[in-house]
Amino acid sequence: MSPLLATCHCGAIEIAVDAAPVEVTECNCSLCRRYSVVWAYFDADQLNLPDASLTGTYAWNGRHVDFHRCRTCGCVTHWMPRDASRTRRGLNARLLPPDVMAAARLRHKDGAGSGEYID
Repeated sequence: MSPLLATCHCGAIEIAVDAAPVEVTECNCSLCRRYSVVWAYFDADQLNLPDASLTGTYAWNGRHVDFHRCRTCGCVTHWMPRDASRTRRGLNARLLPPDVMAAARLRHKDGAGSGEYID
């Protein structure tokens, strides 16, 4: 089976994933709400991330996570923890083919409050 590709608007960023996400998360924290992203979470070894020179980053609040965006078109592509011992990564599921995201269960996280899932 071929890997799935998540691509930014201009195509400069391609992120290959081994499998479609079973669930995706919409977070209501101040940053995710403004980015309008839906996250699919993967272990580091499940993603083929682009060369860091192709993305710009932004670190918010505690600066524990770097949010990456395409340097050309500006699409938010993924986030990575700064702590190398953390293996979880977030992929902007909106960059996957629409049918892949539509097939996943949509979860809602109260990132602005309790940090818990609210569904």
